Parts: sequence; structure tokens; C-alpha cells
Amino acid sequence: MESLDDEGQWIVLMGVVVATGMFILAIIINQAPMVGQSTAEAVLEFPKNEIQDIRYHLAPIAQLDANTTGLIDKENKMRADMQALSMARNNAVMDFDIDRNTGFEDLFYQYNRLDIHYNNGVTTYDEEYSVPVRL
Repeated sequence: MESLDDEGQWIVLMGVVVATGMFILAIIINQAPMVGQSTAEAVLEFPKNEIQDIRYHLAPIAQLDANTTGLIDKENKMRADMQALSMARNNAVMDFDIDRNTGFEDLFYQYNRLDIHYNNGVTTYDEEYSVPVRL
């Protein structure tokens, strides 16, 4: 009786292993451009300049002393103006809070906390910003 020659099965098995490995590698390489594209789109959609503009205009208000006359009126007017501009220009909702009693200070500065909330429907952004006020 003839013996069974099974050395060819190893060649077939190695071919299946190599083909499966190449298939998995092709899937991983195919996904890389899609990940890069979605990351780039997320970076482009982030409203960095709008948030910087909001911070730029709110920091001087946050630096005012708590004893400044008409401070609440100035904050409310600034809040109304900033919310109207954000809605008109970017269809965004923004709000801010200023905490002048944080208790953080060093030899030369007291730090007020400015909280900025921004939402344009795609991006929601919250920021705490410490505004130095010269003592």
C-alpha cells in the first residue's frame, strides 16, 4: 500500500497564512488615509479664530476691578453684544462667566477666572482662562 504524501499540506497552509496576513495589512493601510482625512477635517472645522476673538474681547472686562462703577451693566452689555455677534456671524451660541473672587494671587497679580462656553452645533468648547489683574 502506498503511503500518503502530506508535505504539500504545509505549503497550502503557509499560503493561507501569508494571504490572510497580506489581507489584514491591506485593510490597515487602506484605513490610514481615512483617519488622516477625518482628523484634518476636524482640525479645519474647529473655530479657533472665533474663540480667540471672544477671549480677546472678554479679557479686558475680566480685568476690571469688582468695585468698578457700572460693572454689571458693562458685563451684561458685553454679553448681549457677544451673543448677538456669535449668532449672526457663525450661528453659534456663546456665554461667559467671570469669577473675581477666586482667591488666587501672588505678589504682583490677582487672578480672575473667565469661563467661556461656545457651541456652533458641530463644536462644543468650554474654557477656563485665568486673567491676571495687577495689584
